[in-house]
Amino acid sequence: PSFRRFQRGYYCVYLPALAADWLQGPYLYKLYQHYRFLEGQIAILYVCGFASSVLFGLVSSSLVDRLGRKKSCVLFSFTYSICCLAKLSRDYLVLAVGRVLGGLSTALLFSAFEAWYVHEHVERYDFPTEWIAITFSRAAFWNNIIAVGAGGAADFFAEWLGLGPVAPFMVSIPLLVLSGVFAVKNWDENYGKKRAFSKTCGDGLKCLLSDRRVLLLGTIQALFESVIYIFIFLWTPVLDPHGAPLGIVFSGFMAASMLGSSVYHLAISKRYHLQPV
Repeated sequence: PSFRRFQRGYYCVYLPALAADWLQGPYLYKLYQHYRFLEGQIAILYVCGFASSVLFGLVSSSLVDRLGRKKSCVLFSFTYSICCLAKLSRDYLVLAVGRVLGGLSTALLFSAFEAWYVHEHVERYDFPTEWIAITFSRAAFWNNIIAVGAGGAADFFAEWLGLGPVAPFMVSIPLLVLSGVFAVKNWDENYGKKRAFSKTCGDGLKCLLSDRRVLLLGTIQALFESVIYIFIFLWTPVLDPHGAPLGIVFSGFMAASMLGSSVYHLAISKRYHLQPV
């Protein structure tokens, strides 16, 4: 029972943060198009977000460990809320700053929350380490469900209610505030080991170059993500002229992703044994 309560406390903060993130997926390109920006200008805004995510991703681990995992999660809620508010502006520079803040927020989302959970699970509550996988597996399941629902919700606010492409970003803000408030009220602070940033990068580079498998895995992942990012940029201008409901299409993508994950788990199960030897 204590483990279930601990899990619920984690999900109350993490799942609203994921919902806010997914809500912003379907209408980002459409919003910039609505503001009459050219395709080249929109591409630069996308690159600002991706580059920011890369740069902050390098330092996010050290930042989170030094600042504190709970504070980092609250910082995520704050910076992502500002990122959403920036979408109300038609000023190109403000939108670019918003994309940079979005990159920082993404780096925090995929580092601070899980780091906080693992520390609390092992150090404070002393639950079996095998149970960590249970929590993250369930979080991944709900992440897929939320992603599918977020597409429908974005379509509802933007198209059905006629509030326009900025509406999903405004709807994200209460979810981000909720996530931050729950973290402040229900979570205890924890910190990581303070290590020099140069040493962290040096150890990572050494691991990358010394183990061929790590280098290959990184290369494959980089190529895959490149294709995904090109797809993310292009799918809206390809489908929008045909009157496609962007939120529903996004839900379809997420449902297909969930199906692929389910097929993978089925394939490597004891029944089929399709995992590589």
